[in-house]
Order: sequence, then C-alpha cells, then structure tokens
Amino acid sequence: MKVAVVILNWNGAGMLRQFLPSVLLNSQGEGVEVVVADNASTDDSRSVVETEFPDVRLIKLDKNYGFAEGYNKALEQVDAEYAVLLNNDVETGKNWLQPMVKYLDTHADVAACQPKILNWRVKTRFEYAGAAGGLIDRYGYPFCRGRVLDEVEEDRGQYDDTMPVFWASGAALLIRLAIYKEVGGLDGRFFAHMEEIDLCWRLRSRGYRIVCLPLCEVYHVGGATLKKDNPHKTFLNFRNNLLMLYKNLPQDELKPVMRIRKGLDYLAVCFFFLRGEGASARAVLQARREYATMRPQFEADRKENIRKSVCVDIRERYSFSLLWLVKMKGKKTFTELVGQ
Repeated sequence: MKVAVVILNWNGAGMLRQFLPSVLLNSQGEGVEVVVADNASTDDSRSVVETEFPDVRLIKLDKNYGFAEGYNKALEQVDAEYAVLLNNDVETGKNWLQPMVKYLDTHADVAACQPKILNWRVKTRFEYAGAAGGLIDRYGYPFCRGRVLDEVEEDRGQYDDTMPVFWASGAALLIRLAIYKEVGGLDGRFFAHMEEIDLCWRLRSRGYRIVCLPLCEVYHVGGATLKKDNPHKTFLNFRNNLLMLYKNLPQDELKPVMRIRKGLDYLAVCFFFLRGEGASARAVLQARREYATMRPQFEADRKENIRKSVCVDIRERYSFSLLWLVKMKGKKTFTELVGQ
C-alpha cells in the first residue's frame, strides 16, 4: 500500500457522514486506502462506517486512547509507505493528496508535510489549527503562517509558497510511516494537544525536514471535540507544552527557558482571573502541578532526544518571544513577526 488515509474517530458519526464522502471522492488513486480508526465510540460511528461506507476499512480500538495513543494503536495495523493523520471534521479539496505524495517521493529528506488548512465555515480564512504551516518561538508558543495567537488571517494567497515549517498540523498530516515509528510516534502520555508539535520537534532535531504545500487545500471545522476556551483544553495545552519543552530543549536552554516560562504561565493565571475566567486560571495551575509530577517519567525520553539530535539550531524555531512581539509590540501576523 502506498498511502493510508487514517481518520481517528470518537463519537463522530455525524462528522463521518458529512465529511467522509469528500475524503473518498478526492483520495482516489492506485495504492490509496481510507481507514477509520474508532476510539471505542458509544454512538453509532462503527455501524455508520460498516453500512454506509463499505469501502472504508474500520479499525475497532478497544477503548478511547485519546488522539496520540489512538493513532499509535491504529498505525500498528497499517501497512503503507505513507500515512495521513486526518481529523474526522475535515473536508478535502480536489487536489489535496497527490501533490503531497509526489513531494515526499521526490524529497527524501522531508519526513512530513501538510496542506493549507482553511476554515470550513468561512473558506476564505485560515483555520486556527495549522493554517499554512506551524512555527514556534523560544518559549514554546506555537503560531502559524496565517494564525498568530487568536489573530486568524484571511487567505489572500500571501502564504502560497511551499515553505519549511517547524510543525505540521495533526488535523491533516502526511508522514513517512517508517520514520513515524522510528522516532516513537505520537507521545500517548499527552493524550491530546501538542502531540504533533512534539513529534515534529523530534523529526527536525534528527535532521528531517517538514514542509507545508499550500497548493493542496483542506477545510477544517475545528474544535469538534473540545472548544478553544474549554478549561480542560487549556489544561492539556499548558501541561503538554511544558512536557514538550522538557523533552526537547537543548541542554543549555533548559533552565533559562523554563525559568522564563514559569513566569509567563503565572502571568497567564493572572490574566485569566482578571477576565473572570477562573476555571481557565485554575487549569493553568493544575497543568503546572501535573507537569512537575509527570516530569520524571520523561527523563529517559529527554536523554534519548538529546543523544539522537543532529540539528540543535532549528531555523523554524524562532529566537524571539511571541508574547512580547504580539502583546507589547502589536505584531499580528507572521509577516509582521519575521519582518518580511
């Protein structure tokens, strides 16, 4: 098998009915298989796939493993050169897949890539989770071409060039399956959120490149499982971001970055309280407590990542502070941040 398009699903029967037809229509080709991996849904997701989409292979997982470990479990049952991690709330464009496959076929040093990700509701705007490729600042704050913090741009073709990126969105991620397994896949301990950035950091530090191909397009609903302002999502994002930093930061940066990051997190707590979002403030505090508790579990991972790193100075990891440039300097777009 050349390509397996793997859709991880949990209680998403309605999403499957709505978006799976576009995936089947626009992913046709020799050696392409569409797979739904179901995370032990309690709705009728499995019967929907079996009765309404008989050409789709269904992998039945025995419990809800979350996004990260769910994909690890599913990809153990996939035999293909390339795998696509595709959210169940994504509508695919007509030419969304084959150019990415061809790019990986002709660029052996590229381990993964993503299409341009646009907002399904307003298809002229970028979508929050991925846009036209992900970057990261010195302190672990991710941003995208087309989305900086909560500022999401209209797509005017300003990011239509193929560009190396730091991370590709897990909403629509094409990756060499052998390399995915070689670097350990997604970290199941994250459960959900930040896991694809952690994976991509491992890829980049080991010398592989990641690119965004904006000529390929998909349309993402976003927030289908947890809304952006959900306190549990805040908790997962903050906790997992800290774990990701601990796992991957170069040794000489670990203490200074984590010291500054601690201060920034407590500023976020104050910010949430001042906005009357007490649940989100408590989520950040809980995230820091759980990070401290879980950190010893990741010591061996950190040592392995440092030992296998061949690329310490990753150019797509910017040395500036995103919060400083956005909150204090008024920068709102990727172009303004990097001065292009």
